[in-house]
Amino acid sequence: MARPDFLGLDFLALQTLCLVHEKRSFTRAAQMLGVNQSAVSYTVAKLRRAFDDPLFFRQGTTLMATERCEAIVGEAARLLASFEKLTQPEDFEFRTASRSFVISCNYYERVVILPSLVRRIRAVAPNVRLETITSTAQGITQLQNGEAELLIGPLRPEGEDFYCRTLLDERYVCVMDAGNPLGQTPGMSVEDYLSARHVVVSYGGNWRSPYLLEMDERGLEMRPMLTVSSPAGLRDMLQGSDLVATLPSRVAARIGKALRVVACPIPAPFQIDLVWTTRTHFHPAHVWLRGVLSDIAGGLR
Repeated sequence: MARPDFLGLDFLALQTLCLVHEKRSFTRAAQMLGVNQSAVSYTVAKLRRAFDDPLFFRQGTTLMATERCEAIVGEAARLLASFEKLTQPEDFEFRTASRSFVISCNYYERVVILPSLVRRIRAVAPNVRLETITSTAQGITQLQNGEAELLIGPLRPEGEDFYCRTLLDERYVCVMDAGNPLGQTPGMSVEDYLSARHVVVSYGGNWRSPYLLEMDERGLEMRPMLTVSSPAGLRDMLQGSDLVATLPSRVAARIGKALRVVACPIPAPFQIDLVWTTRTHFHPAHVWLRGVLSDIAGGLR
């Protein structure tokens, strides 16, 4: 006996079977499906071959179902209902949800964005957990490998697999001791800037800050006296010294208390972007979190 050709069936065929069974009529099933009766007859014939069973027979003027058909319809109805449920958007009730998110980011995002994000989540979604991993220059790879679900930083990758949303516009400023002569005017000339003693923040990896890239393009050179991997501890290094640090404006605002902050002659505007992949693009939980981050960023502008 030949094996039933069940792999040739589709959901429309199962729906047709269920409608014929429910309406006890090929004609009414065809009307419900918006097709002609011959299409229903063709589908039922295909089902009969697949299940090796007549499925329906006439008893007088009434269309009757075989016992095998009754069993198949029961399973088919459950299968169709389950598949329909899968096609419905999954709800995310953030007030009671218990799940975690992994965010790839660096110092800037941890001091500028994350504090507000943590406070917001603690207030509205107390069971949601956050994990941050350091991005440096590996954030895109971390997204691709599934190590991170979101990337926040000055990185805008190319490719159809990535989605990007700008959170903040940034520029660089100069931070120094309050008594530094270079900070006694609102701005600083390029000449004074290049002659200053600098602390350069490298941020690790192969990353180069946009202001350094702009200097390279313009053929300008500075004199770094000290290179550090993070702005952490810069306040103590700058106080009482003649050193100058070039930092994003929002970072400077957070560490610049008791220091002087002036406009940088090489502001090198850049953007802080939120980046994610197709893997999480449609997930309701991630849609919610991206909305929260966008709202928080709006309050920081």
